[in-house]
Amino acid sequence: MQASFITIGHLAKRTGVAVSALRFYEEKGLLHPLRTNGNQRRYLRSDIRRVSFILIAQKLGLGLTEIEEQLAKLPEGRNPTLSDWQKISRAMRFEIDQRINLLTRTRNQLDQCIGCGCLSLEKCQLYNKDDRLGLKGAGPRAVLD
Repeated sequence: MQASFITIGHLAKRTGVAVSALRFYEEKGLLHPLRTNGNQRRYLRSDIRRVSFILIAQKLGLGLTEIEEQLAKLPEGRNPTLSDWQKISRAMRFEIDQRINLLTRTRNQLDQCIGCGCLSLEKCQLYNKDDRLGLKGAGPRAVLD
């Protein structure tokens, strides 16, 4: 199967990402365009998915280093296969599940006692009497534990 190449402008238009951001991603090692004889960037059409992955991962709160580690698992110079993407998916699933659990606990506890030790809410006197959660460590123990 022959690779399909696109320009940086096409990639920017298709992903909604500014050309300057694409250059930044290249600088950070997240994208690896090929260069023409005239030194113009050419991207694999599959880089649309790579950029989309970057955008989603950033929304999930992953840092560029974490994103780079995952993208480094993809092959260079060819379109990634379903199997290639599944490897990344499996590697990230645990991290995503952990973040979902934290968000769920936070949502469920935020208007109640979060175990910070302030004891300023009536419910805190019930859930965290005498700041028992403080024995487990500093911070919002009802959310972080």
